[in-house]
Amino acid sequence: MTVAEATSELDFPEEAARDDRAFLGHPRGLGYLSFVEGCERFSYYSMQTLLVLYMVKYLLLPENVGKVLGLSWLRGWHYSGLDGQPLASAIFGDYTSLVYLTPILGGIIADRWLGRKATLIAGAVVMSIGHFLMAFEGMFLLALISLVVGVGLFKGNIASQVGELYGPKDLRRAMAFQIFYIAINVSVIAAPLISGTLGQKVSWHYGFGAAGVVMVLGLLLYMKAQPWLPADNKVGKSKNSDPAARLTRSDWPRLGALAVLVPVLAIAMLTNQEIFNAYLVWADAKFQLTFFGITLPSSWMITVDATLSFSMLVAVAAFWKFYADRTGREPDELGKMIIGSLFSMTGGMCLVIAAATAGGGKIGLFWPVMFHLFNSIGFAHIMPVSLALFTKIAPRSLNATVVGIYYLAFFGANKAVGIVGGWYSSMDTVSFWLIHVGAATFGLIAFAAFKIALGKTLAGEPKAA
Repeated sequence: MTVAEATSELDFPEEAARDDRAFLGHPRGLGYLSFVEGCERFSYYSMQTLLVLYMVKYLLLPENVGKVLGLSWLRGWHYSGLDGQPLASAIFGDYTSLVYLTPILGGIIADRWLGRKATLIAGAVVMSIGHFLMAFEGMFLLALISLVVGVGLFKGNIASQVGELYGPKDLRRAMAFQIFYIAINVSVIAAPLISGTLGQKVSWHYGFGAAGVVMVLGLLLYMKAQPWLPADNKVGKSKNSDPAARLTRSDWPRLGALAVLVPVLAIAMLTNQEIFNAYLVWADAKFQLTFFGITLPSSWMITVDATLSFSMLVAVAAFWKFYADRTGREPDELGKMIIGSLFSMTGGMCLVIAAATAGGGKIGLFWPVMFHLFNSIGFAHIMPVSLALFTKIAPRSLNATVVGIYYLAFFGANKAVGIVGGWYSSMDTVSFWLIHVGAATFGLIAFAAFKIALGKTLAGEPKAA
């Protein structure tokens, strides 16, 4: 029996995954899912990189803003009194927060009706349409709606498949999500270099179009990957058709603990999400980006961040493997998240120092690069670890839904970024970044409290129904 055959015949492919080490010692399906997620993240981070700059420097200028269908009505109803950079920040915050709200609906659709695979494919199609609609100024709001819906259908349903490649006791799971995040960071490195450069140096629409092309490639790759992916989770119409769909008594405390953890994660990741909003506007106006007579696109700061994030994901994973081999132990998920918060605080202080020492001149890149370095180490200790924690604790019948709940943390963070980012134009820059340091400090305190109060509840695997 081939690995593909074994995978298709097992509800939870523990035996197939144990034998399949074709991709860096992991199941072949992890490689496919990582590349597909890389394509989707390339498309998303192309939007993240270009969106605020596109609005501030082109779309929301007086001569262009009237072309956007529905925007005047939306400004009167939802964005009253906002213009220029604060309006761009608010639109960005709503878009990026809704992108992470809809995955819970996508998870419910997959768990209750369509199954993960059909839901994910539908999401990829809708996202591709949204990217190509960005080529038309008038379709701007419709394009954002399409992207929000598409990501919602796609996002949780790919991460949950990664978790199900492994049996309950397979210790490769945490490393699998670090590999998964490495694929994401490769995409974040590439997106500003390709889409960002096309958008800022050639045409905004070329940048958005490149994102659409890569999203279509990801869809085609996912279709090819079917033989190596976990069995779908589509259930019959009868509520009693699947006994595993019932929750056990031990599931409820875990679900409650995860729900409380979501808003804490949202606050803790505020600085990281601000990178794509007010930080880019600040970099575009204040950073020294001219070298040998050539001015680099400010979007390349996202590539700096992604390169360091990629490097630190690899370095952190290697360090903890080395530490575990030497000592026989390593911190649990919450312990690593506490460590990550310390690095996030340090990174935020680098931005405070940069703003405080700049005076009226341009800001050299030393302190911004130090920010990206420390923030990336914090990211490596918080984001993949927290996602692995959620998939570990989630009841199997609600795996995609719980991953969608996890992304509510990004919804909250990006909504906060949309609000806080709007303060950049009217607030002292040092105070602006001190707010972000305070958010990371809150995360540190809250994760420590979670470890003391809920450490046992968040330990171990969910029991079978």
